[in-house]
Amino acid sequence: MVRRTKEEAQETRNRLLDTAELVFQEKGVSRTSLNDIAEAAGVTRGAIYWHFKNKADLFDAMMERVKLPVEEMEGRASNSNLDDPLGHIRASAVNILNRVATDPQCQRVFEIVSHRCEYVDEMAQGHERRIEGRAQCLKKIEHGIRNAISKGQLPAGLDPRYAAVGLHALIDGLISNWVLDQKYFPLAKQAEKMVDTFIAGLKAEPSPATKTSKTKSTSRTIKTRTK
Repeated sequence: MVRRTKEEAQETRNRLLDTAELVFQEKGVSRTSLNDIAEAAGVTRGAIYWHFKNKADLFDAMMERVKLPVEEMEGRASNSNLDDPLGHIRASAVNILNRVATDPQCQRVFEIVSHRCEYVDEMAQGHERRIEGRAQCLKKIEHGIRNAISKGQLPAGLDPRYAAVGLHALIDGLISNWVLDQKYFPLAKQAEKMVDTFIAGLKAEPSPATKTSKTKSTSRTIKTRTK
C-alpha cells in the first residue's frame, strides 16, 4: 500500500510537470497561475502545493527533467589524451542540434526558457541558472579548443575564449530561432553543415606569424606606392 501511494504521488508529480510544460508553452510563464496548471492536470491546487512550494519551484523541477542542450556540451574534449579534440567538439555540437530537432520535450522546454518566460520576481532564479549553465558550457568548450590548438588542429593565434563564445552563440542561436519557427530552416538536415562551416572559419584564423607577415607585406606595399 505504501509503495502504491508513493507511485501514485510520483505519477501526480509527473503529470503536473507534463501539464506545466504544455500550459507554459501556450500561455507563457508569467500569465500562467498554479490554478491554471491544476485545472489542466485535473487535480486540486492543494495537490500542487504538496509537491511544489510555488510556481518557481515547479518551473525549476520542469527544467531539471530536461537539461538545456547547451548545458550538455561534452567536457571530454579537454582531455589531453584525446587524439581528436576538435572532432569531439564537432560531434558534441552536432549531437546537441540533432537532439533538439528530434526531442519534442526538449523543444518545449527550450521554447519556454527562451521565449515564454520573463525572468523577474519569483522567476529571477531561473535567469541565474541560465547564466551559470552558460558559464559552465563556455568553460568546457574553451578547454576543448585549447586542447585542439595544442594538438595543431586549430591555429595557435586563435583566441580560445572568443572561439568558445562564438560556438556557443551559434548553437544557442540556431536552437532559439528554430524552436520559434521550425519552418525557418531544417535543423536536422543542416546541423552538420552549419557546425562544419563555423569550424572551417576557426581553422582559417591566421596565426601570429601569418598576421605579422601580412602586416609587413602591407607596410612594404604602402612604402613602395609612396615612393
